Amino acid sequence: MAIDESRTFKPINIAVLTVSDTRTADDDTSGDILAERVTGAGHNLAARTIVKDDAALLAAQFEAWIDDPAIDAIVSTGGTGLTGRDVTPEALGQIEGARDIPGFGELFRWLSYKSIGTSTVQSRACAVVARGTYIFALPGSNGAVKDGWDGILAEQIDSRNRPCNFVELMPRLREV
Repeated sequence: MAIDESRTFKPINIAVLTVSDTRTADDDTSGDILAERVTGAGHNLAARTIVKDDAALLAAQFEAWIDDPAIDAIVSTGGTGLTGRDVTPEALGQIEGARDIPGFGELFRWLSYKSIGTSTVQSRACAVVARGTYIFALPGSNGAVKDGWDGILAEQIDSRNRPCNFVELMPRLREV
C-alpha cells in the first residue's frame, strides 16, 4: 500500500448490501467481513441490509442509498455470477447516469485469479459511480470479499493513498 502518513485520513460513510435469496442477518458471513473491514479501516458503516436477487429491488435499494447524503459509497456482495438469479450488474445498469469504473472489475479478476485460477472468469464483479456515490459489486464468497476489500478498496478509499484514490475525487464527482 502506498500510504502517505503525512496526509490526513478522511473516513467516508459506507453502506454494505448483501444480495441473496437465502442469507439472513444470522449467516451473512460475507456482509460481516465487509462490515468489520469498513469499521476496522476507520470508516463509518452507514447502513447494512440484505436484498433478494431481484434487479428491480436491488436498483431501488441502490437508488435510495445514492440519494442519501449520509452515504458516500456502497459495497455489495453477491449476485455477480452467471446464473439467472445473479442480477447485480443488471440492477446497476438500471441506475440513471451510472458511469462504469471498468478497472475495478479488471483488477478484481486479476487478483482473484491468484486465489481461484481460471474460475475467476465466472465473476462479473464491477463498479460504477452514480450521482456522486461509488458502488462496488463483489461476488458473494468470503474469499472474493476479502480479495476485493484487501486488494483494492482498502487502498482506494484511503485518502492517504498515493498517487491517487477515490476519496480525493469525491468533491468533483457531481461536476457536469
